[in-house]
Amino acid sequence: MLNQNPVWRYFLVLGMLLLALVYALPNLYPEDPALNISATRGGSVDDATRARLEQSFIDANIAAKSVVLENGQVLARFNSTEDQLQAREVANQLLGINFITALNLAPATPDWLSAIGASPMKLGLDLRGGVHFLMAVDMKAALDKNVNDMVQTFRADLREDKIRYRSVQPDLANSRVIVSLRTAEDVAAAEAALKARDRELVFSQGSDDLTLLVGISEIRLKEIREYALEQNITIIRNRVNEIGVAEPLVQRQGADRIVVQLPGVQDTAQAKEILGATASLEFRLVDEEGDLAAALEGRVPPNAELYYTRDGRPLLLEKRIMLTGEHITGANSAFDEYSRPQVSIKLDAKGGNMLSAATRDAIGRRMASVFIEYKPGTEIGADGNPILIKQQEVINDATIQARLGRDFRITGINSPGEAQNLATLLRAGALIAPIQIIEERTIGPSLGKENIELGVTAIQWGMVAVLVFMVIYYKAFGVVANLALVANLVLIVGVMSMIPGATLTLPGMAGIVLTVGMAVDANVLIFERIREELAEGRSVQQAIHQGYDRAFATIADSNITTLLVALILFGIGTGPVKGFAVTLAIGILTSIFTAVVGTRLVVNLIWGGRRVQSLPI
Repeated sequence: MLNQNPVWRYFLVLGMLLLALVYALPNLYPEDPALNISATRGGSVDDATRARLEQSFIDANIAAKSVVLENGQVLARFNSTEDQLQAREVANQLLGINFITALNLAPATPDWLSAIGASPMKLGLDLRGGVHFLMAVDMKAALDKNVNDMVQTFRADLREDKIRYRSVQPDLANSRVIVSLRTAEDVAAAEAALKARDRELVFSQGSDDLTLLVGISEIRLKEIREYALEQNITIIRNRVNEIGVAEPLVQRQGADRIVVQLPGVQDTAQAKEILGATASLEFRLVDEEGDLAAALEGRVPPNAELYYTRDGRPLLLEKRIMLTGEHITGANSAFDEYSRPQVSIKLDAKGGNMLSAATRDAIGRRMASVFIEYKPGTEIGADGNPILIKQQEVINDATIQARLGRDFRITGINSPGEAQNLATLLRAGALIAPIQIIEERTIGPSLGKENIELGVTAIQWGMVAVLVFMVIYYKAFGVVANLALVANLVLIVGVMSMIPGATLTLPGMAGIVLTVGMAVDANVLIFERIREELAEGRSVQQAIHQGYDRAFATIADSNITTLLVALILFGIGTGPVKGFAVTLAIGILTSIFTAVVGTRLVVNLIWGGRRVQSLPI
């Protein structure tokens, strides 16, 4: 008998719908206004901090839904944004500058749903509210850093090959190195030695016959710029994730721009704190033979530089950089065998080799960790942006106990909180080149809420219009199509909630509205085909069977072409365009499933496999 399905197929489809429904349920629970409190350098977050915060909220008559310690951060939930804002003022007064108090929106998903990994859809900035930054990478600083690294490398290489030189100095204005040698033979030997180690160096004659100008090829310059941009994107994303901002967007824009969006964060100033300083890290040896007193009077040795620790203590450090933070792959705070705080650090292979070579003859000497921060100054550069000012401080100095490799530890840290913060900074990474914010804007939660309400209203009215039309025009079969439409919407929401990288934006809601209209298009094709088969005199069972089979090719053709357009939009689009493409693509796939598979099961269940004289279509 035609139009009969095995029982397992009904259970399979029903199971898929129930799964989608379960994962769509978290979207029914609105997010709570919340505070996300974490520590900066010099502070620590523990259960005592949580208890102090909770008591301070009670004393200020602020009703907090919960105040919990999660992953080294305090998350406080409130009933309203008014309580949230008042609580932030209380927290700032209580904790001071060593903590970051960020406004956020926390999911209110029940525990039983969270236990199975169900979570609400990720909302874009236009729906959830938050802050948007456009950041510029200082490519000149990246090139300067590369030139300074070349200076150190050339000195080491020439000493290793026993080639005498007068000086090796950087020419930052032209992104090259000036090598002054003693004889013409030394010039030839130096060029041959350096060229053998790096074929992409460009050599030219200097102002005299004993000077070499060593530059970088255009290919290498492009690689340096690309590396600086991509590494900064990765590091900024790591920093945001370390702080705990939910679903951030960090992506490239153009040749030297980075877009950062932090949904749910409402305070631009606090968001800048969350991003952290545009900073880098360097490890240098302490110059214990230099005259510190003379350096303080301005007579700094030629191979050293004067630095200060956070508490104002002066330190004389060697100019030679042993290691930069870009080679750090992991860092964790712990305690040593004497229960003193320490930070365990893991390096990549290149960094391990560099540190091993640098510390081979430095056992017993002190190594300092230098934190370098770039802040916008008052002067404006040629590009119209403020010129960045370099600020440096020593965050830690400790004695090297043994030759270091890929794994080593930093000791001499004052407190566990300081160790945890240093580990967080190292784990998040050091920026390859300084960045500065050239554009910022804030989207308030009220605007995001209004966008959601308008989008939901549009979806509701669109569904009502389609539902009414289908019932009037196709009668009982219209009811079946309407059931498929509701199931399609549940599937879209469920799939969007299950996909980790999917984000719903305002254009994405427009894609759902469009899908609502397109979802019944396949049913219209099928139902019209069934009508044609009945008009040609075929039996009811033959008409249903032929209607679905012959309409499928047309349905597939029309939807595949639309799906290809959605994939192209996703591939070349950014931000809102991608949001529209995601919901459109998911909607196309779910509508084909519900229209072709879902409605056929229902039709076969009601009218299939039995003697029926007519159809209510």
